[in-house]
Amino acid sequence: MYKDDAAFKEYLDKMEKTISSLNTQYATVRAGRANPAVLDQIRIDYYGSPTPINQVASISSPDPRTLLIQPWDKSIMKPLEKAILASDLGINPQNDGVNIRLAFPQLTEERRAELIKQVRKYAEAGKTAVRNIRRDAMDKFKKQQKASEITEDDLKAMEKDMQQMTDDYIKKVDEVTAKKEKELTTV
Repeated sequence: MYKDDAAFKEYLDKMEKTISSLNTQYATVRAGRANPAVLDQIRIDYYGSPTPINQVASISSPDPRTLLIQPWDKSIMKPLEKAILASDLGINPQNDGVNIRLAFPQLTEERRAELIKQVRKYAEAGKTAVRNIRRDAMDKFKKQQKASEITEDDLKAMEKDMQQMTDDYIKKVDEVTAKKEKELTTV
């Protein structure tokens, strides 16, 4: 099967990275519970460079619906608050001068539907990435066949294996997506 073949190793790695990237994106979609990963995409201007929040503050979760952000430098409280407000989190930060508290409310049906749309958009982008990897592999295999490096029978077998790998990874994208959608629809 394709997993043993060195010709497929590069493409297998790329497809694994696609799944990993999709999982990272899904971690940023909040599901009604406080998860520090939702802050990973937010950057604040820290001495002229965009910096992730977790590099300028400690983030903790005192209870399942709250995140507590404790900046190490108190001068960044306002920029931190502005960055959170400007993000698409949909949460108002509560600044007490020392910490910033993010209270995650229960998701409304409307917000759940929006988040599921966003998850499906990420899934479609993941599937497109997997298909692009397949296309690149097929092009490479055809060039090898034209250069007489592989036979036509080898080409057909490689195309079949590549299609099988693509189908397997599309199925993985669907599984990861279904798991995230279930998390979002569970009240």
